[in-house]
Amino acid sequence: MTMAADKQDKVLNFSSEREQSRACSSSAEREKNQGKNFLNVPTLRFPEFSGEWHRTTIGECCSPLEYGMNAPAKEYDGMNKYIRITDIDEGTYTYKYDDVVSPNAQLENKYKVQKNDILFARTGASTGKAYLYNEKDGLMYYAGFLIRGNVKPAYNAKFVFLQTQTQKYKKWVDIMSIRSGQPGINSQEYSIFKFHLPPSKAEQDKISTLFSLLDERIATQIRIIDKLQSLMKGITNRIIEDLISNAESVPFSEIYQMAGEGGTPDTTKTQYYEEGTIPFIKIDDLSSKYLTKNKDFITEQGLQKSSAWIIPENSLIYSNGATIGAASINTYKVATKQGILGIVPKSMISVEYLFYLVTSTFFDSQVHRIITHGTMATAYLKDINNIKVPLPCMNEQRRIVTGLASLSDKIEIEQGILFNLQKQKRFLLCKLFI
Repeated sequence: MTMAADKQDKVLNFSSEREQSRACSSSAEREKNQGKNFLNVPTLRFPEFSGEWHRTTIGECCSPLEYGMNAPAKEYDGMNKYIRITDIDEGTYTYKYDDVVSPNAQLENKYKVQKNDILFARTGASTGKAYLYNEKDGLMYYAGFLIRGNVKPAYNAKFVFLQTQTQKYKKWVDIMSIRSGQPGINSQEYSIFKFHLPPSKAEQDKISTLFSLLDERIATQIRIIDKLQSLMKGITNRIIEDLISNAESVPFSEIYQMAGEGGTPDTTKTQYYEEGTIPFIKIDDLSSKYLTKNKDFITEQGLQKSSAWIIPENSLIYSNGATIGAASINTYKVATKQGILGIVPKSMISVEYLFYLVTSTFFDSQVHRIITHGTMATAYLKDINNIKVPLPCMNEQRRIVTGLASLSDKIEIEQGILFNLQKQKRFLLCKLFI
């Protein structure tokens, strides 16, 4: 870790776990007390500032909100970037560089993204997602499904943008975006979103600086994880390539004793979930090598009303629908949602070796050849069964697993650090804003 990152950690690590657990409840209590001679001030505040915060709106803080250009995308011309809803990262709210394109139309200055611009997604499942222009992203034009608001000089653009990451904003989006068809929020509706401002711009600036440091630290942590995962992928691929040349290969169907897809009970029957005790795994839970926690549970009755089944511990949980290829090893008995396979390996194969095998580029490429495209892209088990995979002896499997375990453990540690940084940010969003 760099000295700068270490310094940021020391600056930001001032909140206790106890404070974090009480953050949102304190915020809720403050809202309840509005109008009862309590000042409009946040729960946590820098000591040099005082005075009551006042209510404002996006429309008051920004120039009139405008729609982007209606033009298709073309191959990137090396200069003019075209930002669309899908180019805004869901987790970091930054511009993604995975698929850089240019607008295929005559370029007009009115669609050029400027300093202090905030772009809002106005339609679809990502309605409410926002992006604050970073000059490091270069020359950029915004697409028609985005709405632009330029923050006025009297306000701190980062402070205004941070409002779009609060729980208050997310709840507002959920309500405001309801439509008979696709979800959506238009420019007039965005302009009336209400939030509170401190009495001085200096306080806005200080809060923004704190979050800029935290965002920079989170971005650094994501890069650390990405590089480690890339290294893991490269080493694993090399090992699997060597095995393909030197070890026996067998159909995938021969390496497990039991396998099957999960199921989804009637979601209108809330009793299937509210008092559930059986861990119910979704694709989002498959984010690390070992499945150690989950958010959802299902009842025995719910299980019986679906095709879901109890998957014994030390099995492989593999996503074969929607986000194909995510995998984890379950350390406890679970049931799974439709689109996720439970695979119970035979005694001749280590579940850890199986995990590394199915997350390799080799296996991923084989699976993507047999995907069926319908309502949801799916790799059916009957087709996966025919994929030939290398199966070395158990001693060789153990040697491979031991060699990769240290790097896997390092990735798990770094992911834990990222989780805590993101948790700290959620806490601060609750405490430093009204």
